[in-house]
Amino acid sequence: MINLSSWSNVYPKDGRLSTMKTTGLLQGTLDMLILRTLLFGPAHGHQIAKHIQSTTDDILRLEHGSLYPALHRLERQGWVVAKWEVLGERKRECKYYRLTPAGRKQLAAEESNWNRVAKAIARVMRVPVKV
Repeated sequence: MINLSSWSNVYPKDGRLSTMKTTGLLQGTLDMLILRTLLFGPAHGHQIAKHIQSTTDDILRLEHGSLYPALHRLERQGWVVAKWEVLGERKRECKYYRLTPAGRKQLAAEESNWNRVAKAIARVMRVPVKV
């Protein structure tokens, strides 16, 4: 069973999500999007957020207040590991996240569940309305 109450007031008038709520269905969706992004290879938080934003044509925008708690949660669960690395000429330190084998397994489960839920929602949306 999925709690859909977290969907209320999520979509502003412009159709974009300026932040993603991290409860219920959306928390699982955020985790899945992060894990899916890390399939392409290690990335730091800003890269993850930018990838999700650009891939969704700016529909989903992750704020630090949603992204970093999710990354830390995924790290605690053993689905990602993090390593500090020095970047570029400025010698900036960035924390890079990498998907673990357990994270790949979790992603497969999340994708399966997402596909099941998306099909169920699509069935409801296809029912013709009789006026």
